[in-house]
Amino acid sequence: MRFAHLADCHLGGWRQPELQEINLESFKKAIDICIKERVSFALITGDLFDSAYPPIEILEEAFFQLKRLKDSGISCYIIAGSHDYSASGKTFLSVLEKAGFCKNVFQPEERGNQLYLNPVLHENIALYGYPGKKSGMEVQEIKGIKLQEAPGLFKVFALHTCIQGAIGSLPIDSVKESELPKADYYALGHLHIDYQDGRFVYAGPTFPNNFQELEELNHGSFYLVETSPFRLERVELKIKSVEIVDIEIINALTATDKIILELSKRELKDKILLLKLSGKLTQGKTSDINFLAVENFAKDKGIYALLKSTSKLETQESQVEIEIEDMDKLEEEIIKKYSLSNPSKFDSLIMPLVNSLSMEKQEDETSSTFSGRLFSDLYKTLNIKLE
Repeated sequence: MRFAHLADCHLGGWRQPELQEINLESFKKAIDICIKERVSFALITGDLFDSAYPPIEILEEAFFQLKRLKDSGISCYIIAGSHDYSASGKTFLSVLEKAGFCKNVFQPEERGNQLYLNPVLHENIALYGYPGKKSGMEVQEIKGIKLQEAPGLFKVFALHTCIQGAIGSLPIDSVKESELPKADYYALGHLHIDYQDGRFVYAGPTFPNNFQELEELNHGSFYLVETSPFRLERVELKIKSVEIVDIEIINALTATDKIILELSKRELKDKILLLKLSGKLTQGKTSDINFLAVENFAKDKGIYALLKSTSKLETQESQVEIEIEDMDKLEEEIIKKYSLSNPSKFDSLIMPLVNSLSMEKQEDETSSTFSGRLFSDLYKTLNIKLE
């Protein structure tokens, strides 16, 4: 039997319309491949949506694609991810399930002080699942879980969490592989990486969800899993090419022309452009770079989408040398020294505003009362009179 393992679709996750469209196209392409390959079922291991309350147009597309699966005779199984839950613990996945488009494989049962997961059976496969939660709260819970026996069946354990082998030395709470109950395949979600270690597999996102992921992954992916003999096939979801342009900037005043010149040398039509600016500015500041002109040039070149990163672009900052014995007055002295070297007509307001914003909420004070008291003090400091 062969099934599809998808994860971290994050439908609705991009603000840019062009990238949101590719995100949906990648998901659609994954569904196309599932139908073409006639898989027995598709398993989505968390974060189908980017938020608990996705926009209506995102819901419409998700419903339509899952309906295509159903109409093709392909079952869809899911678990919730950390992005799927609302603050109250509800998830829109329950609506999809009640509509008959998918089945949640998280089937818990408490027996005394022990939590068992019951399987959802699909022919000769037993599907178990445990959802991801906000802030990795699922990690400790997973460590004590047991799976209800399903003799003779191929056991798939779907999880939306971090396993230790995948995070390496990163200081992230994780589950050791040895702490998990025995299964024949661990269908993992949550980490947006392509990872395979034996039968522990992160499918990767169906489309990268931010600048860094686009840089590292370029496109989305998912896995086709064959149970007997066991075999994995990674399927790449290539929709648009990604071009990375890294430019060192020293003079912000001439940076716009330098960026446009560099872009003019490249074939960028219909590509996603990742513009990375780095360097230490000796003249001007980041705001002197005319990004609107760069964006207009990119449009004229036919670039599909432009994303920029200025996180490694450093500016020269004023240094304030202070000699002070009383550390309690350090903040006041820094402001005083800086004001002397950078005079402004608003200097007299700095310390009163700092004092106002240092106001603390009283133990029995409601948030609305505290906000009112804070704003009242700020209005008084700024001499603002409300009508």
